[in-house]
Amino acid sequence: MGFTITQGLMLVLLIASTMAVITARPFGNSINTQTSNKIIVGGSYHWNYGFNYIEWAIKHGPFYLNDTLVFKYDPPTPKTFPHSVYLLPDHDSFIKCDLKNAQRQGNPNQGAGEGFQFVLKNKQPHYFACGEHDGIHCRNGTMKFFVTPIDRSVR
Repeated sequence: MGFTITQGLMLVLLIASTMAVITARPFGNSINTQTSNKIIVGGSYHWNYGFNYIEWAIKHGPFYLNDTLVFKYDPPTPKTFPHSVYLLPDHDSFIKCDLKNAQRQGNPNQGAGEGFQFVLKNKQPHYFACGEHDGIHCRNGTMKFFVTPIDRSVR
């Protein structure tokens, strides 16, 4: 028993649809299901004052469990404003830039060279902010963002 033209066209359509689903790239990012990704926070702008990291995180998501966020920033000098990386405990602290219960993850000197690295190990929101000078860069809305990593199997 041979294929009819209709059956052949249906088979081609099924194969093409399957390939489209397999190669789809949600949110414009390529997905590697076997390994984690290293993601430089802020891209070529790095972790610096005057950049909207919330927009950056939305544009560059989704983020996955075991991805590594790399925070690159210049060490402090007499002419520069130092930066750091704090992990805030919850959404309310993030909105208010309340650093009382935050944990410093990267000090002002750790962003030089290869940068400070943070691995996303939990499927919970991770709230990041610059905490130097009582969090002024966070409070003015520039140096803060959050991500909620998902399993790689979720597409």
